[in-house]
Amino acid sequence: MPTFPASRLANIAPFHVLELMARARALEAEGRDIIHMEVGEPDFPTPEPVIAAVQTSLTSGRVFYTPALGLPELRHAIADFYQTRYGISIPAARIAVTAGASAALLLTLACLVEVGSEWLLSDPGYPCNRHFIRSFEGVPIGIPVGPASNFQPTPADFEAHWNERSAGVLLASPANPTGTMLSGEQLAAIAEFVRQHQGQLIVDEIYHGLTYEGDAQTALQFGDDIFIVQSFSKYFNMTGWRLGWLVVPERFVRDIEKLAQNLYISPSMPAQHAALAAFAPTTINILEARRAEFRRRRDFLAPALADLGFQLTARPQGAFYLYVDCSALTSNSDRFARDLIESAGVATTPGLDFGTHAPNQHMRFAYTTTLERLAEAVDRIRRFLG
Repeated sequence: MPTFPASRLANIAPFHVLELMARARALEAEGRDIIHMEVGEPDFPTPEPVIAAVQTSLTSGRVFYTPALGLPELRHAIADFYQTRYGISIPAARIAVTAGASAALLLTLACLVEVGSEWLLSDPGYPCNRHFIRSFEGVPIGIPVGPASNFQPTPADFEAHWNERSAGVLLASPANPTGTMLSGEQLAAIAEFVRQHQGQLIVDEIYHGLTYEGDAQTALQFGDDIFIVQSFSKYFNMTGWRLGWLVVPERFVRDIEKLAQNLYISPSMPAQHAALAAFAPTTINILEARRAEFRRRRDFLAPALADLGFQLTARPQGAFYLYVDCSALTSNSDRFARDLIESAGVATTPGLDFGTHAPNQHMRFAYTTTLERLAEAVDRIRRFLG
């Protein structure tokens, strides 16, 4: 007799940071002041040109389904963005607009993952990636990464872990939780390794635009057989709009379209009309000013945490996170994070969420609040530590 729920659920852990955020919200409801450094969400509002675009669209009242792969004009705008920012020509036909980057990953993995196939990804890494793979009965294989490789996997790592069951690799650059990046040379080498082993490469580039020592290189520069996951959430400050996109190798476009048609019909029409203004020069100017502010926050918080006893072992080149070694202060980062919320009113994320490689000695701090609030958080942690 079947048993319910499905056995795959036993391998899918909760998203711990959301549970910590729920506790923080509960404390706020009791009147406590909580400084949020736990969730990867920009604190800036959606840029005004984007708001104006959706308001204009909604006045018609015509809010209907769009094609499953998105509005043609938005797909063309995204293709133009690749030409402008990276100097790469991508046919709009290879762009799939999705219901957030999560949907882009789900479509990709639904298309590629066979039962029992193994997919290599870094540990620590974004937790949902391994759970997405497991949801399609694949096997996520975490590769332990650390300071020696700036928390990014190398071709040698993939060589050591690849076997007859290996199907592909999922990378992120810049990465969550570390903010570290792969160079163009590293991306090219990994792409060639996967290609030679007849596997499939997926690259998460949702933090592109939020880099602080120069722009990131897209993996599309190293082959048109790579799936690229992107988002309007991070750089474009549109988390709640739930909109992303996928650059699809040509031979998979029809498969991705069929999956989108069946899984969610189409992305949100209002969100797509809003996103048409995301690439306007006025919007980009706003976003670039915000990128500079994120850099100021990083440059304040990194030495401030070091002064408190946290060790910054990752070089954060992008995103808006600091992944720190907290072993000098605690042997259990999960308990430490919970104590910080309760006693200091500072919400952070323990390493538990990001994998099994030394989670108890690591924490993630998101600098997604103002400099003034970051300074207050540092003071509160200092008092908490005594």
